[in-house]
Amino acid sequence: MEESGVNLANNWLYYSFYIIYIITILSTVVVVISENRNPVKTIAWVVVLLFLPVIGIIFYFFFGQDFTKYRMISRKSLKKLIQQSEYADPTEQEKELPARALQLIRLNYTTNSAPFYANNAITIFTNGQEKFDRLKIELLAAQKYIHIQYYIFENDKLGNEISDILIEKAQAGVEVRLIYDDVGCWRVDNAFFERLSQAGVIVRPFMKVTFPRLANKINYRNHRKIVVIDGKTGFMGGMNIADRYVEGLPWGSWRDTHIMIKGPGVHGLQSSFSVDWYFTERQLLYQEQYYPTVDPCGKVGLQIVTAGPIGTWKEIALGIFRAIANAQKYIYIQTPYFLPTEGLTTALQMAALSKVDVRIMLPAQSDSTILYRGTCSYITPMLKAGVKVYFYEPGFLHAKTVVIDDYFSTIGSTNLDFRSFEHNFEVNAFMYNEELAIEIKNIFLSDQKQCRRITLRTWKRRPWRQKVTESVVRLLSPLL
Repeated sequence: MEESGVNLANNWLYYSFYIIYIITILSTVVVVISENRNPVKTIAWVVVLLFLPVIGIIFYFFFGQDFTKYRMISRKSLKKLIQQSEYADPTEQEKELPARALQLIRLNYTTNSAPFYANNAITIFTNGQEKFDRLKIELLAAQKYIHIQYYIFENDKLGNEISDILIEKAQAGVEVRLIYDDVGCWRVDNAFFERLSQAGVIVRPFMKVTFPRLANKINYRNHRKIVVIDGKTGFMGGMNIADRYVEGLPWGSWRDTHIMIKGPGVHGLQSSFSVDWYFTERQLLYQEQYYPTVDPCGKVGLQIVTAGPIGTWKEIALGIFRAIANAQKYIYIQTPYFLPTEGLTTALQMAALSKVDVRIMLPAQSDSTILYRGTCSYITPMLKAGVKVYFYEPGFLHAKTVVIDDYFSTIGSTNLDFRSFEHNFEVNAFMYNEELAIEIKNIFLSDQKQCRRITLRTWKRRPWRQKVTESVVRLLSPLL
């Protein structure tokens, strides 16, 4: 009798657990569906939850929850920053731009409150040695403040060289603030950042992951790379602080693109940094000292456009879509990862089918096998539409550039994939200048000489196991 009671209790516990388990799975599926996300992403999550329920729930808790309802900064505080970062009336330079540039400028201002800054000088760096040599010079010249933000800041030779300069400037009385991404720097020992803090650098991690309070935000990372020096010089682009950006990888060089901005456009970078600083520190950097008067330095008009998982619009994605839709002659793209949203896929195919010269340059070998397989799965539909695809062979292509019709170009931290468009905090410079666009186009054409062009006939001949792997990874691409 006693044994029967034990069995009954065990059965009751088993069925209770089973029922709770089923309810949890179904409830999570209902939540995913009710969030009204991109249908492709919703279906991907539902498939994972139904077929891999235990793993699916864990992954959803860490990587899948909707973050758009949060705010990084109050409307009142954002208004203060916008008032400070907007600059002198650029009407005269705007008048010289083509109508499609003005359309794109209006879009970015509407969705992102991104002012148009006239008269900037842009210096392009295509390798890490040049970029970091110039960055060190500009950091050493700082008089009032340095604001520096990187997704990755390694404790290696280059990282220590930069940190030594930051310490030197902080001890000389320069305000130095550093934001690093907590997940991007997981492998960096805390002692590295503590040394900076003890020397007077104000160091803050972006969205620190602590269990369990912030574990559900691990998927939303700050991918921006920004440096602002005295409000007059700025750096942004694709390079983090790590030796590999200078020395390359064991199997090849590291090909990247970064820019230095001199002129009023630096105020846009400062505004971006200020929002992230407010999010981490609850301190608003809106004072005039951070937005000094800057003399015209060049002929490039630009907007600094930010985007992230917070808010209604995917601002950088919308801007790139609009620019692609306006293309009449050519679209040249460099990106390390190509897992495009349906909207981007359609825009590129439509442009190619309209006889616009669309070229996409990708690395022949990647630093991520799974992302490389996902990228490969999108090549066939591009080739069928007439898009020209090139594999860069000397090393890893990490540049993130788009140039269109000798009038528009964009360089920043944004990859052409789901993660950059929907999960990461990113920043891009949208630049409107013929000479600069031609310079970036010529860089693309120079890189193209070191590429292997992929044709539809040869691409179809790749091994069937590779095709199957690519197809499986593609199912998960909205979640990668």
